[in-house]
Amino acid sequence: MSKLRIRSALIAVLALSSTWAHAGPCKAAIAEFEAAIRQSAGNSMAGLMAPQSTAAQLDRQPTVASVKREQAQLRSQFAATMARAKRLDAAGDLEGCTAALNAAKRMYIL
Repeated sequence: MSKLRIRSALIAVLALSSTWAHAGPCKAAIAEFEAAIRQSAGNSMAGLMAPQSTAAQLDRQPTVASVKREQAQLRSQFAATMARAKRLDAAGDLEGCTAALNAAKRMYIL
């Protein structure tokens, strides 16, 4: 093999590997937030939260079913927000990723 072919092949391999290894603009922030969530697993004061609804202010006690329904909806919304942050990060959209990550952080008490 000629030196030119070897050099060309090496450059191609390095270019491809650096593309695969490229981290998104807020990948580190996402990883840090996910690590903080994992570390807070034993903390009873940490977890998802949502603002109080209007129905909760009308002198009505929540039922077990309504609480479970709201918790499931909140978990789903949080997962979708984190997925959006990761999708925007992969696309290289720093502003969008940061906004989505901040929205997820507002949903989770650490």
